[in-house]
Amino acid sequence: MNNPLGRLFRFILKLVFVASAAVLALGLLLVALTVFVLSLLKSLVTGRKAEPLAAFSRFQQFSQQRVWPSSPARQPSSRAASGQVVDVEAREIPGDKHSL
Repeated sequence: MNNPLGRLFRFILKLVFVASAAVLALGLLLVALTVFVLSLLKSLVTGRKAEPLAAFSRFQQFSQQRVWPSSPARQPSSRAASGQVVDVEAREIPGDKHSL
């Protein structure tokens, strides 16, 4: 049972599995970072918010509107409560498929 050649073979096999798992994990991380950077570059070029950030902001908007029944109601911000109006300049985005 204590065969030195068998122990060496098991050690090498474990080492190969650990190395392949590390390479796979690093590869997936590299792909995820590349997609994230390309998404940010696209948002900079087009002038639109990146889709993951837009989805996150929609989630925040829904959580503030009390859509989720188990969440406690949030208090309005002091800026909204004071009645201040923020003026913004609207501009059209050419080729916007989400326009009303």
